[in-house]
Amino acid sequence: MKSIFLVLISVFTLSSCASPDWRTASREPAGIAADPTTSQDAIIDVYAADAFSWRGWFAVHTWVAIKPKNAREYTVYEVVGWRIKQGLPALKQYQTPTPDRYWYGAKPERILTLKGDKASALIPDIKQAVDNYPWADEYQIFPGPNSNTFPAWLALKIPELGLEMPFRAIGSGYADRIDTQG
Repeated sequence: MKSIFLVLISVFTLSSCASPDWRTASREPAGIAADPTTSQDAIIDVYAADAFSWRGWFAVHTWVAIKPKNAREYTVYEVVGWRIKQGLPALKQYQTPTPDRYWYGAKPERILTLKGDKASALIPDIKQAVDNYPWADEYQIFPGPNSNTFPAWLALKIPELGLEMPFRAIGSGYADRIDTQG
């Protein structure tokens, strides 16, 4: 029993110390998203990937990608805490043909995808909700607002998305505060 405990401690210690440097960690596309140059449909995708380094054992980072009908790129929305230290909003928006990139070495999982007419109908609602996101300039790992608060807030504001956040989306419950704050 003692040897099993020592092996587990060793694996825990080595893996927490052996995490790749964030600057060299993979940000390659995972091959999950539809190619916007060949798919004409409107698309809404929500992704989750293990948080960077040891945090990934407990939590995920989530982000939202939308592609209007006939668009050649996706618009990605995500909340990133280190932007605050740079004097930038935590909520980031950018254009890309590959919204399914690895999150600093962690392969993403698509947790929601909507296509066609339903996606077309909901994309304007997402854009409006992005403009009204109350914590765009705030970030706190726990209890939030953080990267998981944003998609959870979208799910509350747009129930037609049918988005259910993963259990490890720490901070997603913070989105409920908007209803209690007024």
